Amino acid sequence: MNPSGYNPKDLIFDDVARGKLIAGIEKIAKAVKSTLGPMGQTVLIESPEHTQSVTITKDGVTVAKSVDLLDPVENLAVRIMKDAANSTASSAGDGTTTAIVLAEAIATLGLNEESLRDYDKTEVIRHIQKWTDATIKRLATMSKKLTKSKMRDVATISANNDREIGELITDAYTQVGVDGIVTVEKSMTEETYSEVTHGIKIDRGYSSNLFVNNQKKDECIMENVYVMMTDHPIENILQIEGILKPIVENRAALLIIGNCSQGVTNTLAANVVKNGLKFCSVIPPQFGYKSHELMSDMAVALGGKYFQEGMGDDLSLMTIDDLGVASKVIVGTGSTVIIRESEKDDAVIERVKELEVQYSNTTTPNEKKFIKERIACLNGGIGVIYVGGNSDVEQKEKFDRIDDAVCAVRSAQEEGIVAGGGLALFECSEHLNSVLPTFSGAESQAIEILMEAYQAPFRQILENAGKDPNEMISYIIYKDSNTGYNLKTGEYGDMFDMGVVDPLKVTKNALKNAVSVATTILSTNAIVTMARSYETE
Repeated sequence: MNPSGYNPKDLIFDDVARGKLIAGIEKIAKAVKSTLGPMGQTVLIESPEHTQSVTITKDGVTVAKSVDLLDPVENLAVRIMKDAANSTASSAGDGTTTAIVLAEAIATLGLNEESLRDYDKTEVIRHIQKWTDATIKRLATMSKKLTKSKMRDVATISANNDREIGELITDAYTQVGVDGIVTVEKSMTEETYSEVTHGIKIDRGYSSNLFVNNQKKDECIMENVYVMMTDHPIENILQIEGILKPIVENRAALLIIGNCSQGVTNTLAANVVKNGLKFCSVIPPQFGYKSHELMSDMAVALGGKYFQEGMGDDLSLMTIDDLGVASKVIVGTGSTVIIRESEKDDAVIERVKELEVQYSNTTTPNEKKFIKERIACLNGGIGVIYVGGNSDVEQKEKFDRIDDAVCAVRSAQEEGIVAGGGLALFECSEHLNSVLPTFSGAESQAIEILMEAYQAPFRQILENAGKDPNEMISYIIYKDSNTGYNLKTGEYGDMFDMGVVDPLKVTKNALKNAVSVATTILSTNAIVTMARSYETE
C-alpha cells in the first residue's frame, strides 16, 4: 500500500530521458502519419472498455486521441504530441496529422543531432522559433484567395478525395454566404444531405408536443408570427396577459422564447388544441452570458425588445410593439428556425460590424466560434450537413471526414490557400537552403533542422502512396514555383491549376503548434513520473 501522504516518483535524466521521449514520439507518429494524403491508410481503433463498436478512421486527431502507452515516460511524449494535434484542430479544424509529422521531425532531428552538443541548446531553440515566424510570414505571401472552384477542391481533398462530399459542402457554403456557418450533424437515415436556412436557428425545440401542428414532420409551423423574447421566468399566465389579449383577438401567432412554467405551458398548449390558437414556447438558447447575447441579437434581427430581469424590465408593461416579427417559424423537437420578415435594417448591419470587431480582437477559439455563430444568426445563413451511413462504423468515419472538410473550407475562407500536398512547406525548405550558407553556429543548426523537417509532410504523402520522394524532388526542384505531383492523376503541374491546395490557416497553425511542442521536448533534460511500483516492508 501507498503510505498516507507519500507519493514516490521516478526520475530519469539526459540521454535515457530523451531516448524514451523519442520512442514515444515515433510510436504515436507512426500510427498517425500513415493516414496522411490521398493515399493514406485507415486506422482501426478499439473502443475504451469495449463499450462501443470499432472506429475506422483517417482522421489524425481521432487516431492521436486514442493512443496511450504503457511506459509512463513514452506516454508523456504522446500527451505532448496530442497537444499539437488538439491545438491545431481547435484553431484551424484540420491539419492535425501534418502537425504531428512536423513535430516528430523537429523533435527527433533535434534530439538525435550530435552536433547540437557543440551549441547552446537554448540558442538553437530560439533560432528555430525565429525562423518559424519567418516561414509563417513567407507562407502568407504564397497564399491566394479562395474561389468557388478552389473551395470545392479544398473540401474534396480534406474529405479524402470524395468529390460528392466536396460538392455538398461547397453548395452549402455558397448558399449561406461569407458570414454564414456550416455545421455537421448525424443523420437519422442512411442518406447524407444538407439543409440551408436563411434565417435564425437556435438549438431549442418546443416545450410541449401539443404545440405540433404538422404531424408528418413533427413540427410546429406558423406564419406571420410575433416573437416574445425574455429571460423572466413566466410562472403565471397573468404575467403575459397584456400580450395574449391582442394576439387572441387578432387570431395572430405567437412564439415565446422564455422559461415558461409547466402550468403556463399547459395553458398555452390547451388553447392550441381546444381553441385552435397559434402558440408555441421554447426555452432560451445556450446558458449564462451566451444566452443573453444571442437573445439580444435576435431582438435586433426581429425588430423587438429583449425583456431582461436584470435590467428591471417588467413583463406586465410589455406591448405588442415590443414583440419581434417573423414571416415564418419552424419549431422541431430540438431546434427552432425563425425566418425574418424583411431584409437586414441599419440596426442589424451595425450590430454585425460590432461583432466583426470583437471577432478580430478575440483570440480564444471557442469565443471566436461563438461570435461567428452570432454573425451568422444576424446575417441569416445557416447550413447543416447531415451525415448518414449504412452502419455506425461507416457513419462515424464519414462524419470525421466531413467535419474536417467543413473546418478546412472555413479556414480557407479566412486566410486563403497555398499549394497542397506538402509543397508549400517544401518550397519554404528550399528557401531556407538558399539562405543557409550566410549563417553559422547555432542559427545554422536551427535552419538545418527546420529545412529537413519542412520536407517531412511532402515525403510522407508520397511514401504513403508508394512513391519515391527523392525521384519526385529531383523533378520539381528545378521547376517553377507551385509545381508539384498530383497523386490522383499521376501528373506534374501547377498545384493551384490542378486543384491540389491546402488552407493557409491549416498549414500555418500545424507548423506553429508542431514547433511549440517540439521545442518543449528539445529543452527537456529531466523527467519526473509517478512510480508505478515500489517495495514496502
